[in-house]
Amino acid sequence: MVATYTILGRQVGAHVLAMTTLGTTFAGIYLAMPAKTKEKESGPPINAASKDEEKFIQDFLKNAGGGEKAKA
Repeated sequence: MVATYTILGRQVGAHVLAMTTLGTTFAGIYLAMPAKTKEKESGPPINAASKDEEKFIQDFLKNAGGGEKAKA
């Protein structure tokens, strides 16, 4: 038969303790892992004098970066 242990006045089988231990361990590891987040493209800060200038710089960088990818 199955080895049993008395826990809080109830008979609990060894296989139940093993499944509970494994489930608790893996659930704790899963919850402790950081959430996956999409990394934002980071670069140097844009110090623009106006919103139009900032938009122009961002569009220029996007177009310049896209051109390099298309050639490669």
